[in-house]
Amino acid sequence: MSATPIDGALPSDSVGLLAKERTVAGPGFNRWLVPPAALAVHLCIGMAYGFSVFWLPLSRALGLTKPIVCDKDMSWTAQLVTTSCDWTVGMLTLTFTIFIVILGVAAALWGGWLERVGPRKAGFVAALCWAGGLALGALGVYIHQLWVIWVGCGVLGGIGLGLGYISPVSTLIKWFPDRRGMATGMAIMGFGGGAMIGAPLAADLMKRFATADSVGVWQTLVVMAVIYLVFMMGGAFGYRVPASNWAPAGYVPKAETVQSMRTAHQVHLDRAWKTPQFWLIWMVLCMNVSAGIGVLAMASPMLQEVFGGRLIGVVTGFSDLSVAQKAQIAAIAAGFTGLLSLFNIAGRFFWASLSDRIGRKATYATFFILGIVLYASAPSLAHAGMVGLFVLAFCVILSMYGGGFATIPAYLADMFGTQMVGAIHGRLLTAWSTAGVIGPVLVNYIRQVQIDNGVARAQVYDFTMYILAGLLLVGLICNLVIRPVDPKYYMTPEELDAERRIAHDKVAASYTDNLVAAKPASNSTVALVLAWGVVLVPLAWGVVITLSKAVVLF
Repeated sequence: MSATPIDGALPSDSVGLLAKERTVAGPGFNRWLVPPAALAVHLCIGMAYGFSVFWLPLSRALGLTKPIVCDKDMSWTAQLVTTSCDWTVGMLTLTFTIFIVILGVAAALWGGWLERVGPRKAGFVAALCWAGGLALGALGVYIHQLWVIWVGCGVLGGIGLGLGYISPVSTLIKWFPDRRGMATGMAIMGFGGGAMIGAPLAADLMKRFATADSVGVWQTLVVMAVIYLVFMMGGAFGYRVPASNWAPAGYVPKAETVQSMRTAHQVHLDRAWKTPQFWLIWMVLCMNVSAGIGVLAMASPMLQEVFGGRLIGVVTGFSDLSVAQKAQIAAIAAGFTGLLSLFNIAGRFFWASLSDRIGRKATYATFFILGIVLYASAPSLAHAGMVGLFVLAFCVILSMYGGGFATIPAYLADMFGTQMVGAIHGRLLTAWSTAGVIGPVLVNYIRQVQIDNGVARAQVYDFTMYILAGLLLVGLICNLVIRPVDPKYYMTPEELDAERRIAHDKVAASYTDNLVAAKPASNSTVALVLAWGVVLVPLAWGVVITLSKAVVLF
């Protein structure tokens, strides 16, 4: 059996290429090579947030220049299989809801499997599902069958989303015990940035592929499926797990205290979800996401309806604007949406890194208290015509929305230990699935009720802002009552040993016994620069595109 490290890993002829043992890092491996691998995966699956770029073209897939409207009496199920009329935007946007719901379900169902087989195999399957889902969705567009799009992009793609999202979490936390928040923040930042790259790329591809007979969507989906498959496979095979009992040089674990909310013990997945702490953190995430995702879904129409002509220096409401004026403020609202995306991404890294210093509980308390103040003050800022402060308030809110996603894995690791944090995180993501339904439905429903009751467009979001502040208050209360897990839930040494065997940690550890005499892996600066360049160059391109659109706000 060979024990010579190749490219920072310890291969063996007795294990498969995707086996967890195959990914054990050799001596001298640079842990900073792991975050770009995670980013490569997350930047691809993050395109789920950018799928709205397809809705309008798909709503005229048959009509090409304008939609062929279905008969008013056509049933909902008939619209799934019709080939004679175009789909409505409402029917198409349900694809995003399916994305988020399946993401949470997949992460919950297969989180434990991921811990056993390791990040490489999970990332490999995620790549097949996400790229395969896009390819199947392309087929659905080509044959004009909405149900195929839902099954492909929504269900199969959603499974890829769930597995891809949680695949690097446990590994990053083990590589960065000294910077748990920052490590997961770097990876999850990619999920927020995926749409920033994917949406303009998709728009450019659709223009290139559009013809007199096609809006160019199915061809775009095929090309993006190939691109994402290559990048995600690269990320999956770039994953490495640390050797047994590895720790950074000079690292001293923090003392276990009630104040730090950080345990040195381990809690099994089967017990973790039965603890009060799990469900309190579940509510914390659900409330934070519900409030943020509702605004994210309605950001563009909200800015247009609240400020109307004031966005272009005209003292008139939204309904009284001309077509040309509405086009002007729509461009400004697009800039607002882009700016929110930037803060969403930056917040994932900033807040998660800050949580390493002030603690996860204090970080979430900041989210909720500051969020309540900002939501409650938004109507007043709107009525006073303070566009700049209104925009700034929501930029901060969206930074905390993104920060909540990035901070939660470290919160779970502090509370339940690192052994099964990936699986526990997967089960907790059902809170995201729930919030993905609650937030947009709540905002849209209240808005429509207000409009139906004759409330002016400039005031239709006032009540909504107070409701969202109420959600954050619920989250604040849940966060405040969280205490360390009762020791009765801890795994015994025998249980932990058995779990490590199931998770192949013991097998992987046997490989590390020979590493002392093995030649250290090359710590190549070139490899590090290339790895980060592959993910940062497209991310920088997305940032430039987004900033160019946001300039119209100023």
